[in-house]
Amino acid sequence: MKIRLNILAFGICILGASSCKDQPKSNDKKTTTEKPNFTVKFDEDSAYFYVQQQVDFGPRVPGTIAHAKAAVYLQNKLAMFCDTAFTQYGTMPTGRGTNVAIKNIVGTINSEQTKRVLLCAHWDTRPQADQDLDRPTEPADGANDGASGVGVLLEIARQLQAQRPDAGVDIIFFDAEDMGDREGGATSWCLGSQYWSKTPHKPNYVARFGILLDMVGPKDAIFAIEAYSWRYAQPYVKKVWNTAATLGHGAYFVNYEGGEILDDHVFINQILGIPTLDIIHYEPTGTGFGEFWHRHSDNMKSIDKNTLKAVGETVFKVVMDL
Repeated sequence: MKIRLNILAFGICILGASSCKDQPKSNDKKTTTEKPNFTVKFDEDSAYFYVQQQVDFGPRVPGTIAHAKAAVYLQNKLAMFCDTAFTQYGTMPTGRGTNVAIKNIVGTINSEQTKRVLLCAHWDTRPQADQDLDRPTEPADGANDGASGVGVLLEIARQLQAQRPDAGVDIIFFDAEDMGDREGGATSWCLGSQYWSKTPHKPNYVARFGILLDMVGPKDAIFAIEAYSWRYAQPYVKKVWNTAATLGHGAYFVNYEGGEILDDHVFINQILGIPTLDIIHYEPTGTGFGEFWHRHSDNMKSIDKNTLKAVGETVFKVVMDL
């Protein structure tokens, strides 16, 4: 993850609170009906294992051996669960006068279906743990910031193989998300999603909406409503948060705004025009991203299986309900 652009007022705007303008209302909540023979399934142990396997490669910094090995692993895993899987290659400027090779890893399910949903996360790790006082120039494991969202999506893909959705699903692991800095400006972040948004893996690609997962692993994580998500994808934010509530995960998916966060979904919304929301851990103090953010403590000890389950079950049910 990268920078928090602006943190707004933190008054708790629960669904239905009339004092919070433009926040979700209680009468927006719809009862979802499960399809025949559809069971919400998500194995948190499996998702945790997928996170561990990524971390075992070492920090997945673009241009490193660990990054190259992890790319092969991720494409092979998607190939096991999806109808097709491949790597989209490209190059993007870093904002510092150099270029970085991009490897976006794509898996598709029901490619012939025109009704589609985009599920995405970034898979790279930041080149340096620059928020840490200890070894700030060395990269962290990136268990939460990177591997957690990918681990959840791999397990969702595995479950979608067992219970086929009606909709088409595109799963994309974006590269080079975490290479930016303030000096390089906003476009120095999220390089993989910028490249894909300008040159999608399929010409004229269209999806009904998208869901981005970022830092979805901490114990007792809080997923506030991110402001860009509400601006661009309001109906789908309501759908996801209401689904989480029906599944008993409302303690994670809280109904107040967490400010604007520059993440992959911003470029998907602004460049490609696909309404995309961000499920991202938020804390109202400090950096806004928690004690593990860009620190060496972002290792497997930062990952909680219950949080992975809350996110995975919610996203899986949203996809299956389409």
